[in-house]
Amino acid sequence: MAKGPKPAKVENAAKPAKAEKAPKLPKIKGGAVPYLTADGAVKASEFYEKAFAAKIALVQPPDEKGRTMHAHLYINGASVMMSDAYPEHGHPLKAPAAFNILLPVDDVDSWYNRAIKAGCSAIMPPADMFWGDRYGQIKDPFGVTWAFSAPIKK
Repeated sequence: MAKGPKPAKVENAAKPAKAEKAPKLPKIKGGAVPYLTADGAVKASEFYEKAFAAKIALVQPPDEKGRTMHAHLYINGASVMMSDAYPEHGHPLKAPAAFNILLPVDDVDSWYNRAIKAGCSAIMPPADMFWGDRYGQIKDPFGVTWAFSAPIKK
């Protein structure tokens, strides 16, 4: 972490008011963490439990419009976070594009088949690829493309 200059000490500074006690946040796992916007973050979280054996670490209660500001899942040992769209705060719902989420797994076929059985659409059935991995892709009902990869078993 970069070190910067120490903040100046302010004499007689007002102390911030005590906020409501925030829930203990779950540990973030992984280096780069995808943060998805879904049309139904709770629904997506529940779907990912079936499709990817996700574990739900935290889901914030819905607001007065039924939207969830934050959900935190663990999928394949790493964090994936999401929320519903909040267009009034500059976060409208847009179709996912120009990325996929890669899951390095031990058994590409079992992960792929579980996702298809849960309701994902096939994009690229598992196949042994020229670069030495078994690889496949699916698209979930929320429009996110997921890829599964593992070294070819010899």
